Amino acid sequence: MGKRKKEEPAAQIAGKDNLQRMNFLYQMAHTVMSVNPKNVQLARYYTSTLKNISKTCVQRQDPSVKRTICKRCDSLLIPGVTATVRIREGDTEMMAEPPAKPEPEAPVTQVETNSQTDSQTKQTPDAVDGSPRPQSQEETTTLPEVLSEPKETIDFKVMWNKKKYDITFPLDDTVEMLKKHIQGLTGIPPAMQKLMYKGLAQDQKTLRELKVTKGAKMMVVGSTLDDVVAATTVDKEAIKEEEKKEKSQKESFSSQKLHKKILDKGKPDDVMPGHKGKEKLPTVPLSGMLNKSGGKVRLTFKLELDQLWIGTKDRTDKLPLGSIKAVVSEKIDGQEEYSIMGLQLGPTEASRYWVYWVPSQYVEAIKDAILGKWQYF
Repeated sequence: MGKRKKEEPAAQIAGKDNLQRMNFLYQMAHTVMSVNPKNVQLARYYTSTLKNISKTCVQRQDPSVKRTICKRCDSLLIPGVTATVRIREGDTEMMAEPPAKPEPEAPVTQVETNSQTDSQTKQTPDAVDGSPRPQSQEETTTLPEVLSEPKETIDFKVMWNKKKYDITFPLDDTVEMLKKHIQGLTGIPPAMQKLMYKGLAQDQKTLRELKVTKGAKMMVVGSTLDDVVAATTVDKEAIKEEEKKEKSQKESFSSQKLHKKILDKGKPDDVMPGHKGKEKLPTVPLSGMLNKSGGKVRLTFKLELDQLWIGTKDRTDKLPLGSIKAVVSEKIDGQEEYSIMGLQLGPTEASRYWVYWVPSQYVEAIKDAILGKWQYF
């Protein structure tokens, strides 16, 4: 017998975790809008977070997702709910402008019933001479024919947030219908509920199929929309104070032993002039700076090739801009016109390539060139 061929490992997807987070936020935005079309602010929070992740992690959005989010206000574009659709010269355009809500139409079907105790027969005008005629058996509907047989029910308990609810529910109804009933008790939308009974209960299953018994306990996992909004609403002033506190407690780059030994050598004589303002990248390479070994280093930006060339005395490394994961910088203590900059070339902070005596006016331009200047799509 021949040897079985080894199965080839599945191809790795770059940024899989980021894509999963973006997909979850996009689905949550649609979920809260489907539960209540008035949840525009909450849906906008999810889409805005999605775009921030796309920017920070340099992860491109799928066009089918990107074109359903407003470029200006991050609103989820749902035709007829949060957006209007215009067709202009064969092109379809969606705008975040909610249309007027149509008034609900009155129901047109009615069911007429006759009591069994009514011995008189309804009379209808004849089509020819206008004389009354008795209704046929097919035209009359009696009350017992309308009422259906009662469904078999079961009594059990539902537990959520340390509270117990006694529920009587039909055995042949599905879990999805039970979730709607629980929404009226707890306020949790069905899409945000998970029912646990001997494992996760699937929406399409009935209580009979789950073998729910009398007096059984079923657990609900989920949060109300008010709880979600309260958890995502953070005091901006508190965040700023916390950042200032952390920044004051954190040791500056200039004080760290790794960088201090390079800075103590003094500013190189041939370094480019620096100041505290902001300028665009020069047309010539940034030269005269030092690396962590104390050797001279120059940075050349080849934007037409989407590359950064890091040149030293011995070699020149040509790095794709997309391979640089992050850029950190801090002004040198006592020499604020110059900065320390770290280019993260790998997944951890240990992979940072340190450059010293970078003119401070070019720091923001360097970050924009490497990470890409954020724009609203």
